[in-house]
Amino acid sequence: MKRKPRQREFGFTNWGGKRRGAGRKPKGERAGVAHGRRERFAARFPVLVTLRLRAGLPSLRYDDSHAVLKEAFAAGSNGAFRVVEYSVQSNHLHLVAESRDGRSLSRGMIGLTVRIARGLNRLWRRRGEVFSDRYHSRILRTPRAVRVALIYVLQNARKHGAWRALAPDVYSSGPEFEGWRRPKGAESRPRWLERARTWLLSIGWRRLGRIGLCEMPAS
Repeated sequence: MKRKPRQREFGFTNWGGKRRGAGRKPKGERAGVAHGRRERFAARFPVLVTLRLRAGLPSLRYDDSHAVLKEAFAAGSNGAFRVVEYSVQSNHLHLVAESRDGRSLSRGMIGLTVRIARGLNRLWRRRGEVFSDRYHSRILRTPRAVRVALIYVLQNARKHGAWRALAPDVYSSGPEFEGWRRPKGAESRPRWLERARTWLLSIGWRRLGRIGLCEMPAS
């Protein structure tokens, strides 16, 4: 007895909707910054920002590249976004910034990274991308978090063993920082960066004590 043939169903591939592993992959050898929606924050909170260079580029800890960065920090700061403190390491930057809101932070960082990339490419006589991926940010919501972030940024070169002098790192805003616990009579240089406007970054963290010149970031 012959069996009636069964009609096979076509296995359609689902090209729409959300799929695991789909989408643009992060760039660079340190592509570890998630590309999801960033955390929302209010203007009263400062933010800690990290930017990393692509592999194979010259060190940033030279006077000429530092001058490019300083010019970009000053030009990129405005009423909606401003760099308040920073440190320059061989292949990455740490910033403490303030912003009106998340959109202003995003726009400010885009403008800043474009200025830095153009300036460094012009200095190094090259073309191409400068940063390995988009910036990493962390919102600072308490006086303790702000103080810890300031130590981390201003003393980062000590952490990496790139600065040992009993003085602020010259490749940072440390020489102009006004919150050091200094011997009587020692003064900071005049600031060229904008001053903090949030309570947390201007007053709040100081209630926990000024920062010692040899105070190290926590491991």
